[in-house]
Amino acid sequence: MAAEERNWYDRTVVDIFGYKAVQLELPQFDALRTNRMPWRATLGLAQGCRLRCDPAALPVAEQSLDLLVLPHVLDFSLDPHAVLREAERVLAPQGRLLVTGFNPWSLWGMRKLKRNGEMPWQGQFVAMPRLKDWLALLGLETVRGEYLCYRPPVQREGVLARSGFMETAGDRWWPAAGGIYCLDVVKRVRGMRVIEPQWKRVKVPTGSPAAAIDRMKAQAGKDKCK
Repeated sequence: MAAEERNWYDRTVVDIFGYKAVQLELPQFDALRTNRMPWRATLGLAQGCRLRCDPAALPVAEQSLDLLVLPHVLDFSLDPHAVLREAERVLAPQGRLLVTGFNPWSLWGMRKLKRNGEMPWQGQFVAMPRLKDWLALLGLETVRGEYLCYRPPVQREGVLARSGFMETAGDRWWPAAGGIYCLDVVKRVRGMRVIEPQWKRVKVPTGSPAAAIDRMKAQAGKDKCK
């Protein structure tokens, strides 16, 4: 799972440009390693983060980030709505938000029903369609979505080897059943529309300037005779 997700981040962040990029939580999972922005940092409550802070209250100025990455942050947040509102606040216009999480409508989501309290099954998984609705309410537009990891969440090598066909078949036949969802989101800021005044068109007289002057003199002579 980590390998599949890391590959998605690597190929997605490499072409995102700007000045400042931030990853929230999971400092051991460097989702920004292929990004080339001059300022990159990992923030959050976990040990190893560059700055310890609440993901729902970032010590970052408004509209100051060009890229924000949330690897499974929403899965384990007590208030995912607050995290998304904070993401919208700190992102600059046209800034990018990358989100990954566990899909509850998958074999991975079914594994959570055992309720044994182990990580990561103790999280609160959010379905991608529901997450898209939350993002749309904040004015964040989904550019593309993708699913990963169609094989069952087991660690037995034999089962993983026999179920390898599910990776290619799942992407084709049941794409919404992947264990991990990946969202690429952009913060759209609509520009102002300039309303121009309705100027009245004036008909320009035809002919040369000299001819126009002659006509004006002739009209003035007729008026004088009257």
